[in-house]
Amino acid sequence: MSENTDQNERHKAKMAKIKAARDRMMATKTEEKGLIIVHTGPGKGKSSSGFGMVMRCVAHGMPVAVVQFIKGAMATGERAFLEEHFPDEVQFHVSGEGFTWETQDRERDIAKAEAGWELAKELIRNPEIRFVMLDEINIALRNDYLNIDDVVDFLLSEKPEMTHVLLTGRNAKPELIEAADLVTEMTLLKHPFRDGIKAQAGVEF
Repeated sequence: MSENTDQNERHKAKMAKIKAARDRMMATKTEEKGLIIVHTGPGKGKSSSGFGMVMRCVAHGMPVAVVQFIKGAMATGERAFLEEHFPDEVQFHVSGEGFTWETQDRERDIAKAEAGWELAKELIRNPEIRFVMLDEINIALRNDYLNIDDVVDFLLSEKPEMTHVLLTGRNAKPELIEAADLVTEMTLLKHPFRDGIKAQAGVEF
C-alpha cells in the first residue's frame, strides 16, 4: 500500500468517526423557535452580518423589517439595495439622526429612540414578520435612551414564538446578553481607521 493510499484511508476513517458523532448530535437537535440574537463587540461586522441574515430571510420567503437606531441618518448601501430591490419583502425604517456627538441634543436623541422602539414593538408583534433587525439599538440602550428592563421584558413576554429579533451595536448590556439565545462578540484585531483611512463605501456603509 502506497503512503498516499495509507493517508487517504486514515483520513477516511477519521472523517467517518467525526460524521457519526455529528449525526448523533444533530439527531438531538429537533426544536425550532424564534431567537433573540445579539451582535456586539468592538470589531467591525455587527450590522454587516445582520444584513446577511436579512438576505437569507428574503431568500427563504420570510418577511423582514429593519429599524435603524442612531446612525439612521447615513446613506448606506444596504438601505439603498433593499429599498430598491426588495421593497415588498423588507420594511426599512429609520429612527436615528446620527451619533450623539453629531446631534448634540440628548432629549431629541431620546425621543427618536423611543419612537423607534415603539415602531419596533409593532413590527415584532406582527406574526407575519419573521425577522426584525434593530440596528444599533445597543448604543441607544448603552446611553440609556431606552430602558433595558422594558426592552428585555418585551422580548421575553411579547415576541411571537417563531419571530427572530436581532439587536446590534457595541457594549450590549448584561441583561440583554443574559436574555438572548445567540450572542456573537466581534473582536477588533486591526482597523484602517487607526492608520488614517476614513470609512469607505462598500466596506463600511
